[in-house]
Amino acid sequence: MTTASPSRALSQIATYARGFTVAPGVAVAALTVTLVAIAVLAPSLLAGDDPLAADPRAAQLPPSAQYWFGTDHLGRDVFTRVVHGARYSLLIGVTAVAIAVIVGTLLGLLAGLARGPVDELITRFLDVVSSFPDLLLALVLISFTGPGTTNLIFALGIASIPRFARVVRAQTLVVQESGYVEQARTFGLTRATLVRRHVLPHAVAQVPILATIGLGTAILGAAGLSFLGMGPQPPEPEWGAMLAEGRNYLRNAWWIAVLPGVAVTATVIAVSSLGRRWQRHYDGRPT
Repeated sequence: MTTASPSRALSQIATYARGFTVAPGVAVAALTVTLVAIAVLAPSLLAGDDPLAADPRAAQLPPSAQYWFGTDHLGRDVFTRVVHGARYSLLIGVTAVAIAVIVGTLLGLLAGLARGPVDELITRFLDVVSSFPDLLLALVLISFTGPGTTNLIFALGIASIPRFARVVRAQTLVVQESGYVEQARTFGLTRATLVRRHVLPHAVAQVPILATIGLGTAILGAAGLSFLGMGPQPPEPEWGAMLAEGRNYLRNAWWIAVLPGVAVTATVIAVSSLGRRWQRHYDGRPT
C-alpha cells in the first residue's frame, strides 16, 4: 500500500479549501443581509423594543456606548429606530418586487404564447411604462393616489413590471422554438401541459435573479420617495422618512440623517451584490 506524500496531501487540502473560499465582499454582503433579516424578523434581538420612545432630556446626543447611533431631536434612540425601520423598508421593497414579478411574468408569458395582436398590445404597454424612469413613474402614480405605504408599494411594483415581463416574453419565444418542445408536441401533449412542464420553468428561470437585483432598487426607491413624504409618515421609523426628519439637523446632529442613510446604502449594495454574483454564476461567468 502506498502512502501519499505530505506535499501532495497539502496540495489536495488547498484545492478543496479553494473550492469553499468565499470572497470577502460576498461574506460582508451576506452578513449585512443576515443582520437586516434579523432586524425584520426579530428586531428586539438587536435593539430596544420601542422606536417611538422619546426622552427630551437626551435630545441630540452623539453616538456613544449607551446610544450607538446617538439620539434625534426628540431624544429617540436612532439605532433602535434604524433597526425597526428595516421592517418598513424591506416590506415595501419585497412586496413591490412580488407584484412586479407576478404581473410581469403573467404579461410576458401571455405575450410570448399568444403573439399577434395580444403580443403587440402588451409590448406597446411595456414600451409606454418603460419610457418613464422608475422613480418618476412611481412619483406620478402616487400624485394621483396620494401618499401612504400601500400606494407606494403599488407604484413601485407597477414601475418595475417591464423588466420582468420583457425577460419572460423573450425566454418564452425562445423556448417555444426549441427542439424538445417541438418533440413534445409530436407526442400529443396538450398546450397547457407544454406550458406547465416545458415553457414556464425555462421562461422564469432568471426571474429570481432579477428579483434579487430589483429588490435593492426597490428599497432605494422606497427610501427616496419616503424622503419626499410619499411613503410612511412620521413618526414611523422608515429609513427614508428618518432621512427627511434628520436633514434639518445636519449642522448640529449629523448622525440623525447620516446613519439611516448608511443603513439604506449598505442594504442596497449588499442585496445588489449578491444578486449580480448569482447572475454571473448563472451566466457561467467568473465570480
